Amino acid sequence: MRRFWAGATAVTLGVSVVLVGTTTSSAAPDDGSQEFSVAYADGVSAAAARAAVEAAGGSIVSENPDVGVATVVADDAGFADRANASPALIGAARTRVVAANTPDAARTGRDTERHDLEKSWRDGARGEPPHRRPGHGTPGHGMPGAITPEPLAALQWDMQRIGATTTGSYAVEQGKGVRVGILDTGVDGTHPDIAPNFDSRLSRNFTTDIPFDANGEVVDGACEDEPDQSCADAADVDENGHGTHVASTIASPLDGFGLAGVAPKATIVNLRAGQDSGYFFLQPSVDAITYAARTGIDVVNMSYYVDPWLFNCAGHPADSPADQAEQQVVITAMQRAIDFAHRRGVTLVSSAGNGAMDYTKPLTDASSPDFADVPGEVAYVRDLLDPEACISMPSEAEHVIAVSSTGISDRKAYYSDYGNGYIDVAAPGGDVYDNAAGTRDYAGAILAAYPAELAIAEGAIDPETGEVVVPWAVAETRNGVTAYYQYLQGTSMASPHAAGVAALIVGKYGHRDWRRGGLTASPDLVERVLLRTAEDTACPTPADFTYTRTLPSGETVTDTHTCEGTAASNGFYGAGIVSAARAVSRR
Repeated sequence: MRRFWAGATAVTLGVSVVLVGTTTSSAAPDDGSQEFSVAYADGVSAAAARAAVEAAGGSIVSENPDVGVATVVADDAGFADRANASPALIGAARTRVVAANTPDAARTGRDTERHDLEKSWRDGARGEPPHRRPGHGTPGHGMPGAITPEPLAALQWDMQRIGATTTGSYAVEQGKGVRVGILDTGVDGTHPDIAPNFDSRLSRNFTTDIPFDANGEVVDGACEDEPDQSCADAADVDENGHGTHVASTIASPLDGFGLAGVAPKATIVNLRAGQDSGYFFLQPSVDAITYAARTGIDVVNMSYYVDPWLFNCAGHPADSPADQAEQQVVITAMQRAIDFAHRRGVTLVSSAGNGAMDYTKPLTDASSPDFADVPGEVAYVRDLLDPEACISMPSEAEHVIAVSSTGISDRKAYYSDYGNGYIDVAAPGGDVYDNAAGTRDYAGAILAAYPAELAIAEGAIDPETGEVVVPWAVAETRNGVTAYYQYLQGTSMASPHAAGVAALIVGKYGHRDWRRGGLTASPDLVERVLLRTAEDTACPTPADFTYTRTLPSGETVTDTHTCEGTAASNGFYGAGIVSAARAVSRR
């Protein structure tokens, strides 16, 4: 996943962005200028902050007044230093992205869950209108008779595990009237198992493709090579597949076709903030979150971290003053956006990460910065001896529910990050090595929707016959319509299970949102119900749990992770494994 330029936000952000300059752009400038996200200082008027930006040599492209963050273009290399020194500004962050990485790749990242976890994500690896709510307990919100399982339900061990079945939560609550924002690489709104619940009117794309980085390496690729030959994608497009998989897990409909999500009557809203290549910029993330808050989105899923810093450390001695200021901008801007959304009724859920790290212990970050926006920039090693001095966004932000991943046996997935006090809840995210032999089995991953064009591009289906030709994809045909699904694993797959349960909680306990339509519920209430109804899951015995897996190459890998805490709250599972059935069956 990657993408870069936020210049298009002036067009796509709608009410949450006010243009205050005369420059707008839909692609990165080609005149050598640099784009920045600039955070205004607390207590400073917008007029004073704008004047400070201008005095530092910057030109404001767009402004997000909800959180005091502006997109700025400057052609002077000294702009960041002057902005960082201004008392009217927190500082400037060069426009960067949020990458998805695999624990088996050279860098320890957080968001790659492709089918082959021994390869890098970048190598293509796999590793509603208002309604009248019926009384609680009405099967399927008024669906007549018995509910029939979907054709692919038998492959969804994850839904069976959390009780999202025809005899479980589906018979009580399906999330009708609840809007779920997918803050990801996009959503294929035309997918047959997503289209019935997809809201094209509210969906937005906050990104623009960025072809290459400052070192000339391919990021999203040349615009003319895109399927639509454009770097500006529509709001129903996903050229990566990650966001479509997430959306399907949350809210594929229960309609007799393919499979169903946790909340099969919830509305899917695409809040595209991730690049095709898997990076996520600060500005698109901030703008997407504040847009969700202003448009009545009830739950937002964030299966990523904000690039270029896996951990943002405002005062790390290994970082230059400019990099320290940049990381402070990321922390400040993201927390402001999250606070704004929380105040306006948005429940925010995030993946915990795929680095197999205990976030509460001293760590080493060798992956940051992970994107070259100036020539020659490369990652370097930082020892993070004080975990509380650095923060990964958005999973460690206040008001965000961090979700770890479990496999089919309920063990914490081998790649999942963890930590007692970091993890809030756990959910099925898949672990292809969670079997007696410890060898890779795709059935141990999570099955969900797969964009057809992407499946063709990745060689998963025969473009002539439409036949699936790989073991990690599945096809379903009804009435001449064929849909495709793929197996993925990762905390990115765990988080949408928790987000789906959150949507069910809003559906059951929420009330009508008279101003913006649909339903609404306090995020604090949703979080309490989610945590209290999660199934307590104790640490393994012994608590030093050893994972042994045999890779396709024949190599055997062994890792040991230590679980700390009690059955009610610990570092592997937080408050427990989420339960759709329990969440909607209790008052």
